[in-house]
Amino acid sequence: MPSYNAPVKDQMFVLNDLLKVGEADIPGYDDLDRETLEAILDEAGKVARDVTAPLNTVGDTQGCVLENGVVRTPEGFKAAFDAVREGGWTALDCDPEYGGQGLPYVVATAVGEQFSAANMAFNMYQGLTHGAYSAIHTHGTDEQKATWLPKMVTCEWTGTMNLTEPHCGTDLGLMRTKAEPQADGSYKVTGQKIFISAGDHDMSENVVHLVLAKIPGGPDGIKGVSLFVVPKFLVGADGMVGERNGVSVGKIEEKMGIHGNSTCVMNYDGATGYLLGQEHKGMRAMFTMMNEARLGVGLQGYAQAEAAYQNAVIYAKDRLQGRDVTGAKNPDGPADPLIVHPDIRRNLMEQKSFVEGARAFTYWGAQMIDRAHRNSDEAANGLISLLTPVIKGFLTDKGFEMATAAQQVYGGHGYIEEWGMSQFARDARIAMIYEGANGVQALDLVGRKLAQDGGKHVMAFFAMVTDFIKETKGRSEGFDKNFRDPLKAASKDLQAAGMFFMQNGMKNPNAALSGSYDFMHLFGHVCLGLMWARMAVAAEDRLAAGDGDAEWLKAKVATGRFYMARQLPMTATHLNRIESGADPVMALDADLF
Repeated sequence: MPSYNAPVKDQMFVLNDLLKVGEADIPGYDDLDRETLEAILDEAGKVARDVTAPLNTVGDTQGCVLENGVVRTPEGFKAAFDAVREGGWTALDCDPEYGGQGLPYVVATAVGEQFSAANMAFNMYQGLTHGAYSAIHTHGTDEQKATWLPKMVTCEWTGTMNLTEPHCGTDLGLMRTKAEPQADGSYKVTGQKIFISAGDHDMSENVVHLVLAKIPGGPDGIKGVSLFVVPKFLVGADGMVGERNGVSVGKIEEKMGIHGNSTCVMNYDGATGYLLGQEHKGMRAMFTMMNEARLGVGLQGYAQAEAAYQNAVIYAKDRLQGRDVTGAKNPDGPADPLIVHPDIRRNLMEQKSFVEGARAFTYWGAQMIDRAHRNSDEAANGLISLLTPVIKGFLTDKGFEMATAAQQVYGGHGYIEEWGMSQFARDARIAMIYEGANGVQALDLVGRKLAQDGGKHVMAFFAMVTDFIKETKGRSEGFDKNFRDPLKAASKDLQAAGMFFMQNGMKNPNAALSGSYDFMHLFGHVCLGLMWARMAVAAEDRLAAGDGDAEWLKAKVATGRFYMARQLPMTATHLNRIESGADPVMALDADLF
């Protein structure tokens, strides 16, 4: 069975040496000293390793079962969920007014990586709840917050998001679920939703569904959509769970992966619901939840890659196969370990350099969310809005690719279920699809985010990269050659792609949209290149000061050199594809496919 150990040393490096959280001018960050952070991550890592990771295979093999209208989770899940709740892990960054601990989001992100890597399906129950909490916290009335949030912070009550219907996914304007106003101010919600993660289960006493629906007589399409709180059980004036609401599980979806999470068809039959936010402004409220969820899904992508990579390294060091072409490294044995072979090294370096770069990128994004919320920083809010589709789309695409690369290290054993590697690939695959399929993320990036606020956010990103390149000029011959120059070339590719869209997108929108997916990946590589260059500076500075584990820091720099030399040059390929325009993509009539 696969194992998992939280990468606390690398997490601490990113938080302290790259992001310097203890020195940041963000309220709450002055409490994030090294000792506090390490204590939090160490304890979370123990829970991930000892409580939830051992249930990953259990969840995959047993799945969830619908019995007499009740969803039963896999063996051990409820006890583990209670342990996570009672440890306060669901409340890390929640509002203290409702029982939360008030820690910055970046801390919750680091802990969330551990829990997601250990058991992605299990962690989704609390992850979805946190998203629903955020939507209610932002858009709810004082009464709604007092009613729902305290029990959601502790996960005594869990939460969901209900968007998709059988006939509409991304195009939510086509939805048919209705919400009929009632005399008491509530609504009767009727319709069916599908693909609802954590839709029902036996680990909490109530499930608080956030449901998109249309109020009759409202505007057509997406402008007529409103958001409603629809609980599994109604809640009385005393705050206690009461009678069952008109919501039920139609079935549990049979999925490729994340079997331990109950993905449900939800039926609403005149269920009592309460408007959250304003009428016909449901998408605004839901996107509070969606944007947080999209960073969390990007995290899921690289977290699965991290778990798969850890196990691939163990196997590569242990499995004897063939001889090193330069001379036997295990002369007393029948063969050398796999890890001596260059192609295995290439494979593992691709995984390692991606995971560590993705971690830095995601934590940087979480820090921007903290800055936006805690400092009311509009520039940070604009930048993370721009980068969210890149975090979600690029990191999940590459995360799945790296999970399958780890599987490849095992050869035939990677294809056999008892080794557990296929689960990482199967679980990672959904991250490319849900919370907005990656093609949609690319369209959002190119079609909306680049031009947002007159394009000032992408220009701010370009300026950030340019300033870093100027500031580090002449730092050392090795740094210029291995980090600064490759980042400069990649940044020029990104700017050239943006210029192509500006020059061609208005007269031929397909020219931009045909290149949107490549642009998302080009942007992702530049972001990871920037992270690696910054991490190299941090590692080299610590080495020069004689501070820390020298061998570990040298390995960090060497991993960064690999990414800059072997992965970052993909920006040129993506630019060439973008500049080929729409013709190669749109050449065939539909009936010729």
